[in-house]
Order: sequence, then structure tokens, then C-alpha cells
Amino acid sequence: MKFWLSVGLIIFSIHHLVAQAIDKERLLEYYESQRYADAAQYLQSIYPADTKDTKVLTQIAYCQMMSGKFPEAEKNYLKVNTIEPNNVPVLFSLAGINSRRGNKNKANAYLLDIIRLDSLNFNAYRQLAGFGENTGERLKYLKKANTLNTTDPDVAYDLSMTYRELKQYQQAYDVLETAIAADTGNFTLQQAQLPLANQLGKYTEVVETGEKLLKENSDVNVINEMGQAYFYLKEYQKCAAVFKTLEDLGVQNEGTLYFMALSYRELKEFDKAELYAKKTIDEGISNHTALYYTALGGIYEQKKQFPNALEAYKRGLTFDNSHSIYYRLGLLYDLNLKQAKNAVNYYNLYLKSKPDSGKEKEQVDYAKARITALTKS
Repeated sequence: MKFWLSVGLIIFSIHHLVAQAIDKERLLEYYESQRYADAAQYLQSIYPADTKDTKVLTQIAYCQMMSGKFPEAEKNYLKVNTIEPNNVPVLFSLAGINSRRGNKNKANAYLLDIIRLDSLNFNAYRQLAGFGENTGERLKYLKKANTLNTTDPDVAYDLSMTYRELKQYQQAYDVLETAIAADTGNFTLQQAQLPLANQLGKYTEVVETGEKLLKENSDVNVINEMGQAYFYLKEYQKCAAVFKTLEDLGVQNEGTLYFMALSYRELKEFDKAELYAKKTIDEGISNHTALYYTALGGIYEQKKQFPNALEAYKRGLTFDNSHSIYYRLGLLYDLNLKQAKNAVNYYNLYLKSKPDSGKEKEQVDYAKARITALTKS
């Protein structure tokens, strides 16, 4: 639809081009087949490079922009802007070109020029929101755009997410409510509203909307919000069942497992409650936690803060029986704390953890040698 509308506008522009020998059918063919580079080249072959005809310059600039020749397009749009300043469509084109080239400051400046000329320009406010440096700026422009068009789904979604980021849940909910009323089949907006409804205690609404959405598409986020709503409605069996579907899909997380543990506790199924409490703990622990504590212990050693290093290494062992930590503890007790018995103990634990004898041959040999030396002494 947008393409044929553009073609229609181009045809209108073609009829207003004044040229001594322009082949309008040829030019139209270029446009209809989207051969914009050829169209730009053809126009430039007919009109002089120093032409001041803004209709011609606009057509050439448009073709260059559509064919990805942004520097040339910008140069011709700037010519038009010099001859006819404050031309809103030209300013939009300049903003678009600079946005696509990554020059957000220039794009932002052109958009500000547009709202200076037209303070009710919805598209300018919508685009300015995308260039907002912080949440406050985004909120200002999105609120203005939403005031001008409360039913635009993209603006409503972005404004709602901004309100949510600021923990202004009622405002976020209300923005989406208005847009949804205008488009009751917009599942994206309805899904975005679910976590807000949960935050506001609209649990029955979450369940009803969630059931409707799941008939169209099984979405993990929808299931997650429904599970929470069931819990707060004290429908613990349904809560556990809903979150079990996520576990079966392998997409459980710390939060879903936690709700399952609490639900089974309320149902007095204490064995399952215990199981899921343990799963929650396991899920909350990173596979790399022991590695992080190893790094921390090494830093303390470098700072010669040996008691802190000892504490960090032992803390790491509570997450994983890492052979690397056993080795580091052996060295720490041996070389810095001068506790031979403990050093031998951890060197032995290191060897029993079966380190790779190829990759860690030097460490294995050293641990064996130190056990022998410390035992003899």
C-alpha cells in the first residue's frame, strides 16, 4: 500500500517537472520497478547540475535516498532547504537520512525544526522519542505524541514501557487500555498489559486475558504472568500446573520455581515443596559462581590479604568442588599461611578431583612434589 502511494505521489510530481525532453514513461517505469538509481541518473542527465528547480532537486534527492546514496541525497535536499527553507517534508527527509547514517544529533535537530514549525506534528514527536538521551526525554516526547494520537499502537506501547520503567504502573496500564479499546485484536498490546495488571492486583483480568491469548499462541511470558495471577488468587494447584508446563518446556527460571515451591507448601505437599525450593536455589546459582570466587581469591592474594583469599576460595567450594580452588588453597596454605597439614590436605583433594593430566601436568607434578616434601618435613 505504501509503495503504490509513493508511486502515485511520484507520478504527480513527474507531471509537474518542467523539462525540455523528459521521457515521462521511461521515468515512471524506473519508479514502478524501484530502479531509483537509474531514475536519479536519468534526471541528472537532463537537468543541469546547478538547477534551482526545487521540484527537480526533490525528485533527484528522493531517488538517491531510495537507492541508498545518502550523501548525494542530503546534498540535494539541503539545496532545496536553502531555496525554500522550512519545508517540513524536506526536513523529514533530512532527519531520516541522518538517522540512517547514525548522525542522531543532526536528525534530532531537524525534527526539532519541524515541531517549531508545526507543534502538532505527531510523527516528529514520535521520532524524537527514539532519540531521547534519557527516560525523561523519551517520556516527554512520547506523552506529546500519545496526546496527539492516543490509539497509535507503537507510541502507546513505547510510552507504556517507559512508564513501567519508572514504576508508574497505573499510567502504563491506562495508556495501553485506551489503545486496546481502539484495536481489540492487538495481542501485542494485550500481552504488554498483563504484567501491569499483575502489578495492580488485577489478577482475574490477567487470567481471563491470558487464556484468550493462549488460544492464539502459546507464549512463555503469558504463561508466566498467568501463573503469578493464579498464585495471588490462591489457586495454588493451577499455579503449580501452569509453571510445570514451563519446566517441561525447559524454560523455567528462579521465579517460576519459587512460585511452585510456595504453591506446593500451601497445598501441604511438602515433599514437592522441598524439591522445588532446592531447584529454586540451584537455579539462582550461576554455573560460574565458583569461578568468580576463584578470581576474587586470586585478587586478595595479590594484595597479600591472605585471610580474605582463604574465605573467598572456601566460599567458592560451597558452589562447586572445583579442582582449581583445591590447588589454589594448597598453594595458599603452603606458601603464604605456612600450614603444612592443611596444604597437604588440599593438594590431595586436588589430585583426587582428577585434573586433566595433560593440560595440568605442571600443577599435578608440583602438588605431588609438595605433598612428598611437606610429609617428610
